[in-house]
Amino acid sequence: MADTTVTTQSGRAEAVPDPVTASVADTERGFWRRLRTPRRPRIWFEILLIGVSYWTYSLIRNAVPEQRAEALRNADWIWQAERHLGIAVEQSVNHAVNSVTWLIVGMNYYYATLHFIVTLGVLVWLYRRHPGRYAATRLVLFATTGVALVGYYLYPLAPPRLMNGGHFVDTVMVHQTWGSMASGDLKHMSNQYAAMPSMHIGWSLWSGLTIFALASVPWVRVLGLLYPTATLVVIVATANHFWLDAVGGMLCLAFGFTVARLWYGRLPYALPRLVPVAPPSPSRAPSRAPAASAPSRRAVVEEPRRNEERPTAASPHGEGTRPRRE
Repeated sequence: MADTTVTTQSGRAEAVPDPVTASVADTERGFWRRLRTPRRPRIWFEILLIGVSYWTYSLIRNAVPEQRAEALRNADWIWQAERHLGIAVEQSVNHAVNSVTWLIVGMNYYYATLHFIVTLGVLVWLYRRHPGRYAATRLVLFATTGVALVGYYLYPLAPPRLMNGGHFVDTVMVHQTWGSMASGDLKHMSNQYAAMPSMHIGWSLWSGLTIFALASVPWVRVLGLLYPTATLVVIVATANHFWLDAVGGMLCLAFGFTVARLWYGRLPYALPRLVPVAPPSPSRAPSRAPAASAPSRRAVVEEPRRNEERPTAASPHGEGTRPRRE
């Protein structure tokens, strides 16, 4: 609706804001303000959201065309680039750890399980102990994962274990461990050429930083820092990623923190731990007791009667006079 034009006595026309338009604008601002204000998470909504989000992530990741030839070319380029940088030690780490059976088997199970267990555990901990920071920290995780899907599509990359002539050991195949979707029978259920960026690093670094920033026990904070470090060793030792894949995961996490910072105005860890309790709305606010209660109907009726029975001032003869009726 257009603004109303009012002509003043001086002859100038002034636009008066339309009240309906102003009300709609206020409603929209209030809606966006509510969305950007941390609120107490609801358990049923969070379970549904995380389940649907991971299902969508897996669906899109596996729907990306497996461009084998391009993925192998990109793997060769990454390997050559790391050699020029002097950090191409993935093969040495892979062979050294593979020679210790108990260690590499443990790393295989680490790669297949902790990726999910620790991430979900941190989400549950945030939900219970830091509800005011939960939504913002979850947004970091979701934005990190979302931008990783773009990387899988734009830059298909084969892991080191699938390189032609790379002489890497596929540790899951050699030691027949279960649970990993990177090798064996389960490899057909997962896109094998989505190695860049590494979400094992993205998610583990998200978990580690969250624990380090919010935990109160010192040794737990140290474990938070050790977790992504151990994950980096595992993804290289099992020949599932290059070092540079880890760098890609870190960049995705930086993007996630940037999104949360822009949306909430602060980093998630700087938000209040608890959700502030909103004051009750005027319609639900309890009515205040009146300062002085109104006289009851009986008191109003009885008061004139007492006034009628009360004697007036004494006469000179010592007798009281009654009120005269007219």
